[in-house]
Order: sequence, then C-alpha cells, then structure tokens
Amino acid sequence: MLLHFGSVPVLVVSSADAAKDVLKTHDRVFASRPRSKIFDKIFYNGRDVALAPYGEYWRQMKSVCVLHLFSNKMVRSFRDVRQEEISLMIEKIRISSSLRINLSEILVNLTNNVICRVALGRKYGGKTDFKDLMKRLTRLLGEFSVGSYVSWLAWIDWIRGLDGQLIKISNDLDEFLERVVQDHVDGDGHKNDFVDFLLTIEREKSVGFEIDRLSIKAIILVKGRYENKFKFTDELVYNHSSCFGFQDVFVGDMDTTYTLLEWAMTELLCHHECLDRLQEEVRMVCKDKSGVSEDDLQDMKYLKAVIKETLRLHPPLPLMVPHESTHDVKLRDYHIPAGTHVMINAWAIGREAATWGPDAEEFRPERHLNSYVDYRGQDTELVPFGAGRRICPAISFAVVLDEVVLANLVHQFDWTLPEESTEYQTDVAESTGMAVHRMFPLFAMTT
Repeated sequence: MLLHFGSVPVLVVSSADAAKDVLKTHDRVFASRPRSKIFDKIFYNGRDVALAPYGEYWRQMKSVCVLHLFSNKMVRSFRDVRQEEISLMIEKIRISSSLRINLSEILVNLTNNVICRVALGRKYGGKTDFKDLMKRLTRLLGEFSVGSYVSWLAWIDWIRGLDGQLIKISNDLDEFLERVVQDHVDGDGHKNDFVDFLLTIEREKSVGFEIDRLSIKAIILVKGRYENKFKFTDELVYNHSSCFGFQDVFVGDMDTTYTLLEWAMTELLCHHECLDRLQEEVRMVCKDKSGVSEDDLQDMKYLKAVIKETLRLHPPLPLMVPHESTHDVKLRDYHIPAGTHVMINAWAIGREAATWGPDAEEFRPERHLNSYVDYRGQDTELVPFGAGRRICPAISFAVVLDEVVLANLVHQFDWTLPEESTEYQTDVAESTGMAVHRMFPLFAMTT
C-alpha cells in the first residue's frame, strides 16, 4: 500500500512474501533509515545504531554491538544480574500472595532494573530528576514533526513549541549522559557494564576505528530511553505514548522484553489450558528445584512455543522501525523511487492466514512445536525483531530474559485473574502508539 505523508512516499508492506523482497532480496536498497528533526536533535544526528543512515559509520557501530556488547559470552556474563533481580521479583510477589497484584508494574520494574544494571552499572529508577527526564523524552518522541514531511511548513513546529522543547530535552539528556559516562571514567562503583566496555573500546581503539564520546552517549541514550517510561497508578489508561526509537541496543531490550512478558501472561491467563501445559512442562523439568535456571531452558519446548506465539500476535513494534530506499528499485512490477519510507507491518504478517491458517487470530502455541519458522531473521513470516542488515542486534539478550522470567513465574506460582471481571482489570485492549502495550494494567492473583 502506497501512502503519501506530505511530500514523502510511504510504502506499507503487509505480507511475508513482500517483506522478503524488502528485507532479503533488496535488503541493501532498503537498509537506510529516514531522517527526522526529532531524532536528529535528540540522538546526536543519528550516531546511534538504530537510526543511523546506512553506511560505514553504521556498519562499524553494528559490529561493536554484535561482537562486543551482545555476543553469547557477554549475554552469559550478566546471568547473575538476571537471577538476582528475578529472585527479588519472586519475593515481592510472594509477600503479596492472595492479594490482587499489578503484574504489569512488577514486570516493567524487573526489566528496568535488569537493563539498567547491565547497561549503566546501577539502578537509576529512584532518581526523581531521571524519571522526569525520561517522561519528557517519551512524550516528545510521540510528537509529529510537520517539518519532517512538509518542509515549507516547518515553522509550525516552532510556533507550537516543539523546537524549543527539543533543544531543552537534548541539553538535559546530554548533561545526564555526561554524568553517567564520567561516573564510569572515575570508577564510581561500576564493573563490567556496557558503558565500561564502550569506554574500553574508546580508550584502547581495539576495534580498528575510533569511537568518540558522542557515539558512546548516543548508544547509551537509545539504550536508556525507556527507563521509567511507565508510571503505574490506578488510572484507567497507563500508557499510550511511543514512537519510532527502538531496535537499538537497550531500547530493543527494554521495550521488547517488558511488552512480551506482559502479553504472554495476558494470553496465558486468558487461555488456562495453555498455562496449565506450560506449568506442567516447567515443573517437570525443574522437579525438586527451588527455581528455574537458564540451563533448564533448553529442555522447555512449550515455553519457547509460547514466546513465539506471543511475538506473532503481539509484536512490540507492529510497524517496526521504518526503512528508507537509497536507490530506485522495481518491487513486484512497481517502481519504488529512492527516498521512499517503508514500514513493515509485522502485526499483519503475524496474522496472515496464508501462512498461519484459518485460526491465525487465535493464541495457539502448539502451532510452533513442529514449525521451522523462527524470529531470528531467516523467516519473514515472523519478524518481530526485523530481518536483514537492520535486524535488532539484541535478540539473544532479550529472549533469554523473557524465557527465564516467564518460566519462574509459572514455576513458583499458580495464577488466576481476579474474581471481579471488570474492564478496568481484565480488558486486553491495546494502547495506541508505535510500541503496543496493554492499554490497561494486568492484574492477577496467585494461589
């Protein structure tokens, strides 16, 4: 489907076959990212991994992330952090046993703490100024920049105050990030987190090219963008702000991990036969154990099927990160000019009847037990993390946390929805925005 946002042609791809043409066959043509006034101002003119234009700088930054930050060795090195935070989560739930629990709040706090410790070296969630900073950032990333699509109307962004807000938030973010980096330079209680590794690369020039302080801050920023994104209260709607900003190192983990866990528990609580089967598998594998370790996960086939099915029905970024064509190309007999923005509709692809059958709208993890389709970029029938050159580099880091958290939740507790079945507590409507969460917090009870 071809749309026009002002002067910009926008191609929406909604089938697995067409996605293969874009992400695999013509991957190089569509490997770049659109420029935006908002992203350029906040993300150091595209110096991060997610939004950098396709070229030598992006290739160098991607290699740093893949080889140094998200290697299997690095993922395993943070195993103790994951286990400690999961233990704290389990204890918090245990204390609230038999009470109605805001499971959404618990899951986002867990993910926040794990990613913050891994990326920044410590928890920043308690910092009032940091919470305010992230709240302002998230709101701005949900704004629409008129000037990015209709250049001669750019003055509207200035009149409505967007330009001034961008200047203010970019200055405040830079000041905070400079403090984070300087804390690590001064050795202020940090040890072997992502910032340390980036600083080591900067200092030792061990990757064959130079990484400067701006590049480090850009990568950290896209990592930290979702810290404290949500304020969980008893308000009806708790989140609807989001935007493109996404498949980078930390944001990809934060948003994908939390969203996947929330939707997985939602679907399991609505399909108790699936919850019972998963619980039976986990408790069988971990018989006589006090908890689930990451070594146990390899034997949990149904757990992995639940994760796949959740990603199929609830991709955290339904339209993914937009691509941009760098050259004219012929796509299925249509001429696609250079400069076209391309949105991959992962939500529609995951529900395509031609791939998934007449029951494509149903939550049925069993469909993945004997299926070759995977989410790691080889099969465009399931693309929650993207595919091709711009695939999310943090898949392994995000998925291992999802699997071990979900396994421990069903191993330790028997879950039910609250007895009162009101829209306030059990409605499964999706939030608006580019990252799709539940519109209403997920409340549950343990027995």
